[in-house]
Amino acid sequence: MKILVIGSGGREHALVWALKNSKRNTQIFCAPGNAGIAELAECVGIKPYQINELADFARQNEIELTIVGGETSLALGVVDEFEKRGLRIMGASQKAARLESSKVFAKEFMNRHNIPTAHFRTAASAAEAKEILRSGEFGDPDSPVVIKADGLAAGKGVVVAKNRAEAEAAIDEIMSGALVSKEAAEKIILEEALLGNEVSLLLFADGENYALMPPARDYKRIGEGDTGPNTGGMGVITDGRLLTPEELQKIIDEIIKPTLNGAEKEGFPFKGILFLGLMMTGDGPKVLEYNARFGDPEAEAILVRLESDLIDICGAIIEGTLDKDPIIWRDGCSAAVILAARGYPGNPETGGVISGLDIVNGQQNVIVLHAGTALNPNGEIVTAGGRVLAVTATASNLTGAVHRCYKAVNEISWDGMYYRRDIGK
Repeated sequence: MKILVIGSGGREHALVWALKNSKRNTQIFCAPGNAGIAELAECVGIKPYQINELADFARQNEIELTIVGGETSLALGVVDEFEKRGLRIMGASQKAARLESSKVFAKEFMNRHNIPTAHFRTAASAAEAKEILRSGEFGDPDSPVVIKADGLAAGKGVVVAKNRAEAEAAIDEIMSGALVSKEAAEKIILEEALLGNEVSLLLFADGENYALMPPARDYKRIGEGDTGPNTGGMGVITDGRLLTPEELQKIIDEIIKPTLNGAEKEGFPFKGILFLGLMMTGDGPKVLEYNARFGDPEAEAILVRLESDLIDICGAIIEGTLDKDPIIWRDGCSAAVILAARGYPGNPETGGVISGLDIVNGQQNVIVLHAGTALNPNGEIVTAGGRVLAVTATASNLTGAVHRCYKAVNEISWDGMYYRRDIGK
């Protein structure tokens, strides 16, 4: 079976790794891939935003299944283009992807369908945003407030400001294009800062039916103790204890079902991967954000626990038969620690030669998934992005998974390597 995965990060490496575990005879392509993915699949020099070229490749090479990794392709309508050409693809449509590609659309969608979320206001200019702040709607000058860019920003378009001064500075940074693209910041959201424990809950959806994945917790800030600016994610854990059965049922009843029903009513049945970023507040679970695909690094920690065949799951999503067979997950917990390049999340250094991968590869219950890597002219694996590697481990409990992760991390190095030492704490 010929399969194409679109993307180049740790998430896509995790997808390719899971596909290689299928009992089917597969030939996997990845566009554009990275140095780690190249060990498992044939990398193709097409970028995720080159929608027509991707569809041309799939048609010419008789690809039987395409899986979309990242949000850019979805927002540009890659699923719609493939389906228009009669090509089989798993992912959210362009309309459904608006739940991620526009935070304004997502928040208004939640309001329309009575899905619990933080109070918010939308602004189309820095002046309007500051006027809203100064009105006192979000508390006094010492109150925290969240500032979000409307569009896609690779996890860097959210600032949790401790007070009004920080909020006004964040507004200027975001809307000037200093943190995100100006296109992503044509509108911004001012949002009530919620208190509680943050949890990520992902699910497979076929437009009507759904199947839950293990709950996860992402560590977004660059610094230990959750300090510094937001990143795309510096680590993640999966652990069933993150949600009680009662909390999970509340999420299903108040968030998942209304979201899927609302999407169908509005004409974009959600088919693909739905990611719920949740805050477990004193008033119950509230939605922080939707993503229309696997998170990164959530995918790395979740997919290593998948026992069912990912190809079968993708087929069920496409065909609307997710309710036919249960999806099986390995018991226990997992953890992933991101190794980043010096300068991330700003301007990361690239070209550093990575050592120690040969020592870690083959360790029991440990896998190193490549995010930002490439091969130099000498055939050495080098850094080629901000988040470089996701060191992932599984164990019967969280303590064991975290221990295995950091033991493997200690074997890997390059000049300027940075990672958080408090993932899982």
